Amino acid sequence: MESIQIPWLTAIIALPLIASAAIPLLPDKDGKTVRWYALYVGLANLTLMVYGFWEHYSFSTARMQLQETYSWIPQLGLNWSVGVDGLSMPLILLSGLITTLAILASWKVDHKPKLYFFLVLVLYSAQIGVFAAQDLMLFFLMWEIELVPVYLLISIWGGEKRLYAATKFILYTALASIFILVSGLALAFYGDNITFNLTELALKNYPLSLSLLAYTGFLIAFGVKLPIFPLHTWLPDAHSQASAPISMILAGVLLKMGGYALIRFNLEILPDAHIKFAPLLVILGVINIVYGAFTAFGQTNLKRRLASSSISHMGFILIGIASFTDLGLNGAMLQMLSHGLIAAALFFLSGATYDRTHTLMMDEMGGMAKSMPKTFALFTAGSMASLALPGMSGFVGELTIFLGIATSDVYSQTFKTIIIFLTAIGLILTPIYLLSMLRQVFYGESNPQLKLAKFQLDAQPREIFIATCLLLPIIGIGLYPKLATNTYDLTTIEVAAKTRAALPVIVQQINHEDLGYFPAPRHISL
Repeated sequence: MESIQIPWLTAIIALPLIASAAIPLLPDKDGKTVRWYALYVGLANLTLMVYGFWEHYSFSTARMQLQETYSWIPQLGLNWSVGVDGLSMPLILLSGLITTLAILASWKVDHKPKLYFFLVLVLYSAQIGVFAAQDLMLFFLMWEIELVPVYLLISIWGGEKRLYAATKFILYTALASIFILVSGLALAFYGDNITFNLTELALKNYPLSLSLLAYTGFLIAFGVKLPIFPLHTWLPDAHSQASAPISMILAGVLLKMGGYALIRFNLEILPDAHIKFAPLLVILGVINIVYGAFTAFGQTNLKRRLASSSISHMGFILIGIASFTDLGLNGAMLQMLSHGLIAAALFFLSGATYDRTHTLMMDEMGGMAKSMPKTFALFTAGSMASLALPGMSGFVGELTIFLGIATSDVYSQTFKTIIIFLTAIGLILTPIYLLSMLRQVFYGESNPQLKLAKFQLDAQPREIFIATCLLLPIIGIGLYPKLATNTYDLTTIEVAAKTRAALPVIVQQINHEDLGYFPAPRHISL
């Protein structure tokens, strides 16, 4: 008798969405039932992910696994096609962990709790759908579905300027999504074979002009999400106005969609154009790092400082993606996972601090270490991870990217020296603005005008549990990076090799056409 094949990925995507549809039917007046219901759904889906990947995912191959394809809209040639590899599987697990913890962090939501948890569960499904989609139109649909819950979660449960921040978010991201659709359709309809399958799109032989145009469209779309300077201005506003649990998801998961999509589309499908754009990505990455660090140093709002820090850390991902080395791309993936955990922890703890102080202005705080020692210890641990303290995941990710760009044979020695020097400036500024943040909030004299909540002043068991669940993998990866790298190492090596293989052909075209980029990529021995 043949064994029944369970559609694991479809189940993981569909479970939160189906469960959200039952929320309006729950007999719940004060929100207690719905929050437990949402937590059980989040835990069940996370358990399903872990079990499904543990039992059915092989870490010894770079190929796409757990593939499921069903006819969706046959008249348009659209299919429900999902699958995972080393790029998507760890990010799906990251989404499951952070979203489940964000649900637990939302325990005190009492304003329209049914709508709140309904939107969080819909967002949960859309996140996984983005990382698992192997059909262009399915990817676009999931990308668009994710925008609506985030907009509503900020505009309804955000701060005083929530409508401005939510509107700015939806305008930036929705307009950028048009570039995904236009660029994707241009690739899908090129040639005799019309296809939306990502694997088949990567096998097409596009002319350089089309590749460059499509790459530009994808870069704009995914650059807004990452975000890349100067497409970043929505992020500080969104973070400063969103509630802490939504900031956890926004920084921990949604920004990683931009980095993931850059690798999946720009590198895998358009390696020729990537070679042309790579120097620009490196330069933009350096601008992100330095600009984000300087901007963070000038912020007095706690969450805006953390948001600017995220912009800075995303620059490392760009440099790793454009390094043309296994180490660099490996480091970009590690930085995405690491920053997802670190940012989620810091934004959660900033929310816990706000609950006690009712302010996010650091100049209004001070001397809180004595009254909130547990929160202080957790916040310090998260900050140390963010400034890349050795022994924590942030250090391993940034060091790997440094080594990746430093050992790249594609760029001139002068170019690499300048890039590493400028990046080092950002690294020097990072501990300055993070330690300054700790000093302003927790050290010094207490502000007599600050009215701290008398009840449950320090972190409670639920909050300590959430922060610990994020800090443990940060330390674990920092001490033993293979916990993370083993999940994607083979895939990043294959993607980097594919990009390098296009170098000899594209360099000849660039030299012949004199397109004028600097520094011109040099031929490397493969």
